[in-house]
Amino acid sequence: MDGKRHSIAKRLEGTESSVWVEFGDLADKEKALNVGQGYPDFFPPQFVADALRQIASSQDPVVHQYTRSYGHPRLVKALSDLYSILMKRSVDRNREILVSVGAYGALYCAHQGLIDPGDEVILLEPFFDCYEPMVRQAGGIPVLVPLKPTKSGSPVPSSADWTFDRDELESKFNPKTKAIIVNNPNNPLGKVFTLEELEFIADLCKRHDVIVFSDEVYEWLVYRPNKHIRIATLPGMWERTISIGSAGKTFSITGWKLGWAIGPEPLLRALCIVHQNCNYTCPTPLEEALALLFELELSRFSAPESYFEQLREELLPKRDRMAAMLSDVGMVPIVPDGGYFMVADISLLDAPLFPIRGLTLASRDADSFVRILLDFKVDEKNPESRDYQFVKWMTVEKKFAAIPNSAFYSKGNKKLSENLVRFCFMKDDSTLEKASEIIREWKKTL
Repeated sequence: MDGKRHSIAKRLEGTESSVWVEFGDLADKEKALNVGQGYPDFFPPQFVADALRQIASSQDPVVHQYTRSYGHPRLVKALSDLYSILMKRSVDRNREILVSVGAYGALYCAHQGLIDPGDEVILLEPFFDCYEPMVRQAGGIPVLVPLKPTKSGSPVPSSADWTFDRDELESKFNPKTKAIIVNNPNNPLGKVFTLEELEFIADLCKRHDVIVFSDEVYEWLVYRPNKHIRIATLPGMWERTISIGSAGKTFSITGWKLGWAIGPEPLLRALCIVHQNCNYTCPTPLEEALALLFELELSRFSAPESYFEQLREELLPKRDRMAAMLSDVGMVPIVPDGGYFMVADISLLDAPLFPIRGLTLASRDADSFVRILLDFKVDEKNPESRDYQFVKWMTVEKKFAAIPNSAFYSKGNKKLSENLVRFCFMKDDSTLEKASEIIREWKKTL
C-alpha cells in the first residue's frame, strides 16, 4: 500500500498534536497530582446518580433504544422550558434545539454546517484549543484578536482586567468574515464579558452580517457580583447566534458527553444536517436522565437549593485556596470571575525575564525573591516555549501537573502567553489538600 497516498487527509494537517494527550500522559508517567485538566475528581450530586439509576432500571424498553436524532423529546422539552426563560423568548423544542455529543459536538456541527472554504472566523485569544482546528478543518481562516490586560501593578490581578482592543477587533471585520466565536465565561482566563463588551461585538456583527458561535458551557459558574449575559438576548442577535451549552459543566458530569446548541431554525438546521450524518443521535438513557435533572432544577429555579446556585458557592473557597497556594511559591494568580480554571503568571520564577511586566507579588522580601528566581530556569536552547518548559519541570520535579497556557493561543501569538500556566480548582478538597502539601514542601526549597 502507498503510504503517501493513504496518509492523513490534508485538511487535518497541523491539527495532529493534543496538549491534553501530551501533558496527561506526562502526569500519569510521573505519578503527578493533576490539577491542570478540567474535570471534577469527585462524585456528582446524589440526585444526579439517582436519576441515572432510575432510568437504568426503567421498565420502559424504549429508553434503551435509538431516540429522535436532534434530541430526545423529554430532554428538548426541558431545555426549551429552561432556555425560554433565559433567552427571554419562546424557544421551539423541535426546531431551535439540537442535542449533541458534548459541546464539542455542537461546535463541530456549527463549523461544518455554516463555514465554507475561505470564510474568516474571528477568535478571541486565549481560546479553547479545539476552535482553531475546527475552523481549519471546515476550510475557514482563523482571524486572531488577543485579549490583553489593561492594568498593571495590581497585587490581585483579575480576569476582569483583560479585554480586547476595540479598534483592533473592528479592523478584523470585512466582507469575508462569516463568524466570531465568543466563549463566555472564557476558558482558560475565566473572564466574564461585560454588557458593554458584548454590545460592541453585537453591533459589529449586525453591521457586517456576521454570525456568533457563543460557547457558554460555564454559564452557571459566574461568581458574584458578576452576571452572565447571553449575547443572543441582545437586540437583533437571536437570529444570528448559536448558543452552546454542556451537561458536563452544568451538572459536573463531563463523562456523559452531552451538549446542546440553541438558535434560530435557519442556522440550526445546518447543524442538524451535520449531526444526522455524523453521530445521528445521542445515548437515550443519558438524555432521559438529563431531562430529569433539568426538570428538577426548573422546579427550584433561582432558589438557594438549586444546584445552579450551590455549585458556584461551593467553588469560591476552592478558587481562593488555589490562589493562595500559587502565591505561596511565587506565582501571581489571575483570579477568575467565572469558570473553574485559574491562570497564573510565572514571571517571578526565572531571572532572565526580570522585570516582571508590571505584575507584583505582595509580601515577598528581597531574600525570598532571589531564592524564587533560582528555583526554575528556562533552557534557552530548548525550542519549546517557557510555559511548556515550566509545566514539564513542575510535573517532573514537583509532581504537580498543570497546562501551559500558550496551548490556548495561535502559533503566531504564543509569545503573549509564555509566562502563564493554567490550573483547575474543580477538585475534591482532598486533592486540594494534597496540592497544599506539595506547595508546603516546595516552599521549603525557596
